[in-house]
Amino acid sequence: MKSAIALVDGNNFYVSCERVFNPALENRPVVVLSNNDGCVVSRSNEAKALGIRMGVPFFEIRTLVKSHGLVWLSSNYALYGDISARMMALLGEFAPQQEIYSIDECFLDFSGMTGNAADCGRKIRQCIRQYLGITTCTGIGASKTLAKLANHVAKTRHQYCGVFDWAMLPEAEQAALMQELDVGEVWGVGRKLVLHLQSMGIRTVFDLQRANAALIRKRCSVVLERTVTELNGVSGLGLEDVAPRKAQILSSRSFGQPVTTLDELREAVMSYVIRAAERLRAQQSTCTQVTVFMHTNKFRADAPQYSPAMLVPLSVATDDTRRLCAAARFGLERIYRPGYQYKKAGVMFTGLQPAANTQADLFSGYERSRSNRLMAAMDSINAIYGMNTATFAGAGIRQPWRMQTAQKSPRYTTSWSELAIAH
Repeated sequence: MKSAIALVDGNNFYVSCERVFNPALENRPVVVLSNNDGCVVSRSNEAKALGIRMGVPFFEIRTLVKSHGLVWLSSNYALYGDISARMMALLGEFAPQQEIYSIDECFLDFSGMTGNAADCGRKIRQCIRQYLGITTCTGIGASKTLAKLANHVAKTRHQYCGVFDWAMLPEAEQAALMQELDVGEVWGVGRKLVLHLQSMGIRTVFDLQRANAALIRKRCSVVLERTVTELNGVSGLGLEDVAPRKAQILSSRSFGQPVTTLDELREAVMSYVIRAAERLRAQQSTCTQVTVFMHTNKFRADAPQYSPAMLVPLSVATDDTRRLCAAARFGLERIYRPGYQYKKAGVMFTGLQPAANTQADLFSGYERSRSNRLMAAMDSINAIYGMNTATFAGAGIRQPWRMQTAQKSPRYTTSWSELAIAH
């Protein structure tokens, strides 16, 4: 098999995960909503046919519940994350190299393998559907950019039955197809860049593919120049076996109800620090700065507005939840003002560095060892028995500020008490 990269993704992934355990949702318009049941983040094909846009606030389409039988569900990230992990493990069996790109997408490198790439894509589609109940689409090309574009073709042109390989078409037919595709369908070409390219007379994928690479670099960027190269079948983006460490970690949520007191804000911020610290340790990093922020509801013109933030530097880089909570609490208590109804709060860790390279101060060696053991024990307990099994009292017990999840499905695959029951 010649150089061939595949992009596999799960169709309408969140909705597909919900349908695995609730077949009654098949062939019905279904949307999954964001935190606090705010905006649409996933749509079934039937919901798309009703004209429901991605990101539209739910209150704008609520009338469709009665008029068209629209089903809406709260986000169930525990379920989606577990199904994603299972899907990525299965996909990893089909190629020697895999790059997990997002919760529902991954690249596979078929280069050097025997057989036909499109046939392999069809086997993937059949396997994932049979083992997990998730429908996928596979796009195949000589580069990651071509694979991403091929995935769009596989998803939108039903004659290819969910699998499209550029090698399936002669060069003349490839060119004709690219002339039909808007330049905005190219990976990394956003709305502003589309307008700029259109001003240069570049409106289709074919136009961009045939553009002068040096001119593109001069008038746009070196990144878009590389995209042009990739559209011409020259791979300039290799697969990454290990996801790069994040340069910053953000944890924030909107509240289920307005928060006015410092105690409730403190509980919320502590819970966000705990979650962010787990992610920090998972990528084996420490941080040197904690930013805490909060804001009122900007859509409430009748209410006073306040959106403060404060960066708290740390004397020694750490991944210890206790130290991070103390820093966030310090910042929060200095920016809090009574008399406001707060809608959202959060924390951001910056100044991240590998934990193995963290420089300790003169007196922290023994304390660092104890901290590592304690954090490792907590992470292990929560990994085995579920999130927040071992946590800190500062995050509160009742948590009245928690997000609204009025229509959240059970955690079918990650909670013993919520397993599906067959009758």
